[in-house]
Amino acid sequence: MNKERVEYLVKELLQELGEDVNREGLVDTPKRVAKAMEFLTSGYKKTPKEVINGAIFEAGQDNMVIVRDIEVYSLCEHHMMPFFGRCHIGYISRGKVLGVSKLARIVDCFARRLQIQERLTCEIAQAIKSEIGAEGVGVVMECRHLCMMMRGVEKQNSIMTTSSVLGSFRSNPSTRAEFMSLVQR
Repeated sequence: MNKERVEYLVKELLQELGEDVNREGLVDTPKRVAKAMEFLTSGYKKTPKEVINGAIFEAGQDNMVIVRDIEVYSLCEHHMMPFFGRCHIGYISRGKVLGVSKLARIVDCFARRLQIQERLTCEIAQAIKSEIGAEGVGVVMECRHLCMMMRGVEKQNSIMTTSSVLGSFRSNPSTRAEFMSLVQR
């Protein structure tokens, strides 16, 4: 990202909004926005393999692994407004497990891009399945969208829920039901 160009564009936007870009509160705003956007879109510079960084471990078990309530913060690609919430991930390994913090890093890898929640949910599930060859993967995401809360229909209490189930989580109803019941606790 060309930070200087982004700063220039933010300054132009502020002027178009009728703001005085030289007033005290706005003088450094273009720099702050450029820095924030660099962080909030840092996922474009990462891949799941890089964020996992070799933290895949042999495990003799093939039981379900679940991590609940991973915080998610992203930007909606339609309005560039935040959406935020929780992500729940479950998988059944085929002898390989991820370091637990790597699941949160995979979430961030994809969330720190301009996104829609539906695609974000699928990308997380597909990355986990492909990186460890999991027998099955389930991802459920529950988010609030500021583009729906602050503008448009202005519905403050709406929560969007999406899920992606792959492998045995898709083909085996009892596996899917077990996962869903465990993440709803």
